[in-house]
Amino acid sequence: MSKIKIKSLFSILTAKLILFLSKRIFKGGSSFPGKVALKFDSNILSVVAKNYKVILVTGTNGKTTTTSMIYNIIKKSGNRVITNSTGANMLPGITATFIDNYKIFGKKKPAYAVIEVDEANLKFITKYISPEIITITNLFRDQLDRYGEVYTTLAKIMEGLENVSGAKLVLNGDESLLGDLNTNNDLCYYGFNVSPDESKLVDINADAKFCKKCKHPYNYELITFSHLGSYICPNCQYQRPQLKYAVNAITEMTPYYSKVIINETEIIINQPGVYNIYNGLCAFSICKEIGIEDNIIFESLRNQASHFGRQEALSIEGKEVKIILVKNPAGYNQAIDTVSLDERAVSVAFLLNDNYADGRDISWIWDVNFEKMTSLEIQQVLIGGIRNYDMAIRLKIAGFNTEAFKISEDFDSLLGNIKNCPSDFVYILATYTAMIDFRKYLHGKGYIKKLW
Repeated sequence: MSKIKIKSLFSILTAKLILFLSKRIFKGGSSFPGKVALKFDSNILSVVAKNYKVILVTGTNGKTTTTSMIYNIIKKSGNRVITNSTGANMLPGITATFIDNYKIFGKKKPAYAVIEVDEANLKFITKYISPEIITITNLFRDQLDRYGEVYTTLAKIMEGLENVSGAKLVLNGDESLLGDLNTNNDLCYYGFNVSPDESKLVDINADAKFCKKCKHPYNYELITFSHLGSYICPNCQYQRPQLKYAVNAITEMTPYYSKVIINETEIIINQPGVYNIYNGLCAFSICKEIGIEDNIIFESLRNQASHFGRQEALSIEGKEVKIILVKNPAGYNQAIDTVSLDERAVSVAFLLNDNYADGRDISWIWDVNFEKMTSLEIQQVLIGGIRNYDMAIRLKIAGFNTEAFKISEDFDSLLGNIKNCPSDFVYILATYTAMIDFRKYLHGKGYIKKLW
């Protein structure tokens, strides 16, 4: 056993015991063991993460899926790798992940750690960890009562970057807030050279459509969604940086997968929607940067499985059900675009909560383009969650047929409505805690085998 301070050893052993009990008795609790460990040794993360090549994934949307993609590619390459797959992305949860994988006895073998990090927590993580790579997926309005506007989120991330000037930054070049960062880190950008719908007009509710330098409106050569795309400021000439990795063509988009050309190679990303093309492109870029062979990356992305409420598919009494996490206008609109690819008759469940992890302020639902869904063949509209009536009003105003509404006050009622709906396919669009709670409920009913 390598030399380790007594308080660190006690911290690790205590957390491991709580982790054991949490997994077997409470079927979860991925953050609490880390909180306990940090109480005994505030520096414990630097101890348990010492032998890892760390890749940190932060940003507003796409963190969990991108982290999963990178993890699966590295694992397929034959390298040892760990990750915080439950999405516990704050300091306690990340600490618990490393402790769970820490071997007290024996030689510590080199390995990768692909870690999802909450934007506001990056500065706490980089205080103890020196990552090889940090990626920032995008910046959108999210949980306004916690993060504020997008510039506040960027400022929180920049605080975290101050601690790690040696890390390479792999950034979304289509995100105008991430160009020309005031940092000494090596920079590498990815993005799109093609628009999914040939759009050049920025949406009125887009989050960062004004120049970060002089506040003049951008001109766009192309837009992928919201404010992401190839931008230039006609006033000060601030523009998108040069891309090292780029989507040069989108050859097929279905409700199940997308087929794209990245640089010069055709790749199948086994997740639907433009936002998942971004996730796959980010994973591709990072894995190329760490030297993984192309064929391994391609094969892994082709077989990427959905999990934990991110396009997660399951069967309920013969109904094909897909759970999609939604948490802000940009992400919700992308989910709607993905559902719109489905030409079948479907039912859709809208679950809206306003717990702390969702954001108490739900006014953001009025910036979501629900109106686009009214042209789809939706046979039944299921509505649930703490703020179910607020969602019902929003959908009524959007133009949905209120005769198709089924409002549920609890999960028993919601499950019954799913079983009895006329369509064979049901989409569930759920905010974070609604997704978590409904998954736990379905796990208890036997419809989901793996809770975490």
